[in-house]
Amino acid sequence: QVQLVESGGGLVQAGGSLRLSCTASGIMFSIARMGWYHQAPGKQRELVADVSSGMLANYADSVKGRFAISRDMRKNTVYLQMNSLKPEDTAVYYCAAAFRAGNGWENKYWGQGTQVTVSS
Repeated sequence: QVQLVESGGGLVQAGGSLRLSCTASGIMFSIARMGWYHQAPGKQRELVADVSSGMLANYADSVKGRFAISRDMRKNTVYLQMNSLKPEDTAVYYCAAAFRAGNGWENKYWGQGTQVTVSS
């Protein structure tokens, strides 16, 4: 059974930090491209950051320099360290596991989401 279990969300003041974790089971974590997405009310789900099996990271422009994604292969866990948080970072954050599909990648599994709220 595949599970992506997120934790670490919460309420924080602007300028504060949070660390999200996502632990995967039932997938080949070592070959998955792991990503964090967020979805604010009334908006589409957007990529925040992802990291390849080779530890190459990719970030949305809005979080570059503030957020850092990492993964621990021994623990099947991906992290998102979020610093200098802004009210506009408020959203539900989802973890996703992507695998090769043709010439690209397909998000095949999703976590249940964790709420991040940043107060001004």
